[in-house]
Parts: sequence; structure tokens; C-alpha cells
Amino acid sequence: MSEKQQKPAPIGTEDLWAIGLGGGLLAVMLVATAFAGLDPVANPLARGVAKPGTWINSPVEGLSLGIWAGIFTTAAVFQGLFRTAARSLTPGLLGFFPAFLTVFALATLAFVLGGQAFVKSLSLSYPLFAILAGLAISNTVGVPRYLRPALRGELYIKTGLVLYGGELLLAELFALGPPGMAVAWLVTPVVLVATYLFGQKVLGIESKTLNVVVSADMSVCGVSAAIATAAACKAKKEELSLAVGISMLFTAVMMFAIPAVAVGTGMDARWAGAWIGGTIDSSGAVAAAGETLGEEAAAVAITVKLIQNVLIGVIAFAVATYWVTVVESAEGRDRPGLGVVWERFPKFVLGFLGASVVFSLVAAYAPAGEEIVTAATKTTKTLRAWCFCLAFVAIGLETDFRQLRGLLAKGKPLVLYACGQTLNIVLTLAVAYVMFVILFPAS
Repeated sequence: MSEKQQKPAPIGTEDLWAIGLGGGLLAVMLVATAFAGLDPVANPLARGVAKPGTWINSPVEGLSLGIWAGIFTTAAVFQGLFRTAARSLTPGLLGFFPAFLTVFALATLAFVLGGQAFVKSLSLSYPLFAILAGLAISNTVGVPRYLRPALRGELYIKTGLVLYGGELLLAELFALGPPGMAVAWLVTPVVLVATYLFGQKVLGIESKTLNVVVSADMSVCGVSAAIATAAACKAKKEELSLAVGISMLFTAVMMFAIPAVAVGTGMDARWAGAWIGGTIDSSGAVAAAGETLGEEAAAVAITVKLIQNVLIGVIAFAVATYWVTVVESAEGRDRPGLGVVWERFPKFVLGFLGASVVFSLVAAYAPAGEEIVTAATKTTKTLRAWCFCLAFVAIGLETDFRQLRGLLAKGKPLVLYACGQTLNIVLTLAVAYVMFVILFPAS
């Protein structure tokens, strides 16, 4: 084949594009807010970003003309950004525009379904409906060929995680001091390792990647941790979908059960808040569960969850290192060096951490920094939600559960999650009691 006939090489990598897109959106929103000169501080670009709102009787209640305008603008911007990335990663790619619009329409439907007030109160939010929308197509009639150019689940979700980094401010993470760090950083790795070993040694789960993704999802912080871990160990998309689905079902139960136990036993508000923050996976469910116990419990719960979320990068690096030095070596491959660990490490996590540091510095040292960051991230949260929703639609479309039939037959992933979460609940309860009641009681 001559040089003229050779296919052009991809430009960049998926992780680098995710950092560029996520970081670029964060920078635009931050700069626009900082130089808007408004009082009170607000993001002048906020009206260009929207998603379907909450509704009770009819979806029309959550779809005003202003929201529709924001949805169309978001679709246009994302189409342009992700089309550029997709064509750079796959030179010569055609048909992205109609494919993306279809995926975006399915994501919009997922937001609408997840926005129903009663459904929302059960924490059955848009990720579940997004995955189900994709699964309903892929596991019945099959995925139309024209959709495949826009099935970029990993690109969408990695971009969303970089955006998420801007929401994690270091000052908030350290607000609780040693008690919060102990609950989040001591219990989490213990539960993760114990659950993984339980899945391998006791349950005998055949897929080690499924085992570790479920373990990370349950022990760290749900969906975000599952994504980073799946990237680190190269898990199948079906395995990620399964882990997320199980996580959301348990979250829906726990967000009611744990506050009920706390109220019934008369637990101290800070103790109960730390218990909620360390065990319930979804950040939204943590906030909702904490609110039922009052402002103090909610503040502790949310802060503990934020501290726990910082472990996403640490866990991703640890899993990547373990996978290439232990798991793959045991499978007969040559023992890799540090270069292979770095190659396997999901680089987008660096964007996530970098965004957290930059936004934290702006909030701490810039004039009106906290107000600027709050206004900017209010918009980037919506962009992040769209990225996640697009990703789960794409993952659902690429998921064929027939490939996991053997693993699902005996319900082992469900048993793994239930047993691991039980350990997590008990251990977090104990450590939170020691830290918030015995060693650092409220003054």
C-alpha cells in the first residue's frame, strides 16, 4: 500500500480529547462568569445550557420555551465539539450528525422520564432511564448501523468526569477535618479490597473485571468510580452497565432505609450524616437522604461524599497498577514495567484532578472567587449531566446482555454487591460513631 493509500492516523487520544473538551468548557464558563461584571455574580452563558426540568402531571411542565432553547443550543454545541473529536479519533468518519441527534433525543427522553417528581424522589434518575433506552433497542431490534458513528460512550463520560472535577473544591473536602477523612478514606479501600477478594475467593466470579468494577462502584462513589475503574482494567461495556444498574437499584432502597434507621434509633445528626455520605452511592441521593434528617446531617453527608469522590483518581491508578502487574502477569503475560502502568492509567483522571485544583484556587484567592465558581459550576453541572446521559444511552446501545448470561445466571454480581454493601454499611457506621461521637463530638 502506497503512502497515498494509507489511512490517516488518529489525532490525539480519547483521554486527551476528553481533557481538552471538558477543560475547555470549564475555562469558558469560568472566564465568562469572572468577566461578566454582574451583581450578583452570574454566568451570562447559563441560558444557553438547559435540560428538561421536574414535572408532576405532564412532561410539558418541565419543558418551557426557555428550556427548549437551552436544549437545542446544548445539542448544537455538543454536536460540533464531539463531531470534531470523533473525526479526529477516526479520520474519515461519516454520518456523525444524524447519529448524534438520535442519541441526543434518547438522552432527552431519559431526562424527561427521570424528571417526574415521584420517580425522582425514588432516586431513579436519568442514568437508569438512559441505559434502559439503549438496552431496549440493542437487546430487541438491534442497533441501526447509522447510529454507530455517535456511539462514543467513553468519550462522553470521560468529558463529563473532567467537568465534574470543577465541582470538587478542596476547602469543602477538608471542612470536616480528620473525622470526615477517616470515614471516607479509611473505610472505602478496606471495603473495596474485601469485596473484590470475596468475589474471587468465595463467590468465584469468573470475570475479574466485572468483580472489581462492581466493588469500586459500591465502595467508592457509584457511577463515577465505576467508569474510572472500568477504564483502568479495560472492562466490557456490558459489565459497566450491569454495575451501574445494580448500584442504582440499591441506592433507591438505601436512600429511604438508612435515614429511617437513623431516626428510629435516635442517632446523632453528624453520625447519621457521615453514615449516609459513606454508604449511599449517588451524590444526589446522599443530599436527599441527608436533608430528611436536617441541615447538619445533610452538610456532613454531602461533605463526606465529596471527600470520598476524591478517591476516584487514586482508585483508578491503584487498579491500573494491580491489573498490569498482578492480574495480567498471572495470566501468563510478561510482567510489565511502570511504562505499561502509565499506558493503562486513565489519563482523563488527571483532567478531573486538575480541574478540582484550578477551581479550588480560584474560589480561595480570586476576588469574589467563591461566587464566581458557584455560578460557573451551576452551568457546568448541567453540561456534565448531559455528558453522562449521552454516555449511558451509548453504553446501553452497545450492551448485549446475552454476552453476560453466564455471569448473571446464578446472580453472583447481585450477591457480591449486597454482601459488599452490607460490610460497607456496618463498617462505616462503626467508624463514623468512633470519629463523630467519641473522638470528635459536636461542641
